Order: sequence, then structure tokens, then C-alpha cells
Amino acid sequence: MQTYDVIILGAGAAGLMCAGAASQRGLRVAVLEKAERPGKKILISGGGRCNFTNLGAGPANFLSANPHFAKSALARYTPADFIELVDRHGIAWHEKTLGQLFCDGSAKQIVQMLLNECTQSVDVICDAAVTTVVHEDGVFGVSASGETYSAPSLVIATGGPSIPKMGASGFAYDLARQFGLKVVEPRPALVPLTLGGEDVLFRELSGVSAPVRASTGKASFEEAALFTHKGLSGPAILQISSYWRHGEDIAIAFLPAAEIGWLLSAKRDRPRATLRSALREHLPDRLADALADKISIESELANTSDKALRAAMERLAKWRFTPNGTEGFAKAEVTIGGIATSELSSQTMQANRVPGLYAIGEAVDVTGWLGGYNFQWAWASGVACGEALAV
Repeated sequence: MQTYDVIILGAGAAGLMCAGAASQRGLRVAVLEKAERPGKKILISGGGRCNFTNLGAGPANFLSANPHFAKSALARYTPADFIELVDRHGIAWHEKTLGQLFCDGSAKQIVQMLLNECTQSVDVICDAAVTTVVHEDGVFGVSASGETYSAPSLVIATGGPSIPKMGASGFAYDLARQFGLKVVEPRPALVPLTLGGEDVLFRELSGVSAPVRASTGKASFEEAALFTHKGLSGPAILQISSYWRHGEDIAIAFLPAAEIGWLLSAKRDRPRATLRSALREHLPDRLADALADKISIESELANTSDKALRAAMERLAKWRFTPNGTEGFAKAEVTIGGIATSELSSQTMQANRVPGLYAIGEAVDVTGWLGGYNFQWAWASGVACGEALAV
């Protein structure tokens, strides 16, 4: 049996961040990873360039049964702190839209940086599939791929079940339940939505993209939407999917930047125009044609009543879709739900009723928006835990 101060299950963003923070305090750390190499989800993120944080990341950008839980960790480790770390390692980066930060080079640089932050007291052990975890006399025992490890502290950092082809699973939840911790029912988030019924007609627009404002309930996002052969995707749809629940509608504003009364202005300025031609000035032709066909105003604007044009503008501003589901965990970027925050300390990430047991990152019921927010939670929760582990 190999003995450590702490065993971290999972060599992803949160696990590696935690290992670095803990090792710099002198702790001897074992990081057990079932994949053949660390950081696999980091490597594919951001198109291989890793959207490693967001300049605007704050508690309002996260979903949780307890929206206050993430405040402490996020306040103590901010995007500026991670940027300072990236700069210290000489990694060039750039900002894209909406505060999203990416490596100029490769996501491999972020993984290597996290490994470099770990001192020599860290053993990252890959191809280590955990089979059993026990807790006796204040010590955790972990069996993985024929080896056994023990430590007084155990950190669950195995993420959620999104992207199973990368090895993701619900292992964190099974382990949490083993120790009597509650789990908020997990569901796919940042995931494409599927369409059925009358909305199936829009599948014919597969590959067409346009800027929209997508809304459901009180949530609203103004970014691009993409029609697919199964339904709807693109940044605006992925964002709204985290708030959508089965059976609910989503509203799409197809011309979010249009001036109030734009069709009436078009009628005055270009009376010979049609709704179809007016829409084509702002939207891809195929989408403009599909919307015009649905609204069924074929006459020239000059021969169309203002009432009919106002009704068309209203429909285009709140086009209702009723998704029949999502593309599931296979296409979800992250998971909503997870180990209940009511079971954990927001200061240390330690389980309230199981001393020495911690949970961080995506395994916990804290889920960020698209655009670097989930990485920021991984860094912040990993540091909060790593700095709290007993020496």
C-alpha cells in the first residue's frame, strides 16, 4: 500500500489545480486518473486552444440549487489570479468575444502548466481505474488497477457524465452516495436541443447560422444560433439549454438588433419590397425564406396592412420553439446537478459529515455558462480545497 497525505481522484482541471495548491503547502499527493493521460477534456476544449477563463466570471454566471455557494471560492481565486499564473508560465493568450480568453497556441500548454505547478511531492498516476474506496479509522483506502493507496484526505474531482467518449461517468455521484451525501439529479447542460412536431421543418435549414436572442423563463442570451439536422445548437442555444426544462418553450428573436418598427420603416422606404426580400437583407436567404413561408405574407409591403406587419415583427421577435429533448450527455459540454452543495463547506469544499472527504469542480452542483466559466470554477474550487487540506 502506498501512503499519501491526500488522494485526488481525477486529473482534470480541478484535480490538477488542487494538486498544485496542496503540494506547494508540502503535502504528498497522489492523483489517480483512469485515462491514459491527464487533462483530456482540457485538451479538446476551445477547439484545442482552451477557453481557460472569462474576464467577467462571477457568481451570477453559475447555476446551482444554492446560488450563493460558489461566491466564496470565486471571490478568493479570480480570473485575474489565473491570468497571472498563465503569464508567469509564459503562455500567450488572447481575448475573443464576451470576455472569453484562449491560448494563442495549444491547450497542451495549460495542461503542462498545471503539471509544472505540482511539486515533486505529487504523483500523477494514469490508467488507474478506481474499483473500491473505503474509509476506516480516519483513513481512506483506494484500490485502483491492482494497486492500493491510503490517505487521511480524499478529493472527488472526477467531473460529471458529460462527453462519455472522453471517459466521463457518474462515478463521483456513486462515491458521494456511498458516503451518504445527497446528489442533485444530473442533467445535460450546454447541449444542443432537438426539435419535433411542426418544428421539424426547420431541420431543413441544417448548417444555417444567425445571430439571435434566445430566452426561456427569466434567462436570455444574445449570440449565434445554428440549425442542425436534429434541431438547434450554437452558443445562444447551448447557453439557454442550461435553463430549459422538458416541456417548456424557448423564444427566439431572429432580429435582436432590429430597430422598433423596422418593417413599417421598410414599407415607407421600399414599398415594392416583400417580407421575404426584407428578411433577406438581414438573415441568410434560406432562413429568411423559411420564416417568410411560415408567416405567409406574400404581397408587397405597400399592399400589406400595418397591423399584419406589426404581427409579423412580433412573431419574429418571439418565435416559439418547443424542443422535445436534448442531444444528451454525449453532446453536453457540462453537467447540471451533482453533489449537493448543502453537503459541503463553501470555504473548503469538505463534506460536512465526512471529515477528510472533499468534492470540487464539475462533480459539485455548480455549473457555469459557456465561455470559460466552468474552468474558472475548476480553478477556484481546486485552490479552495488545496489550500484547506490538513497538513
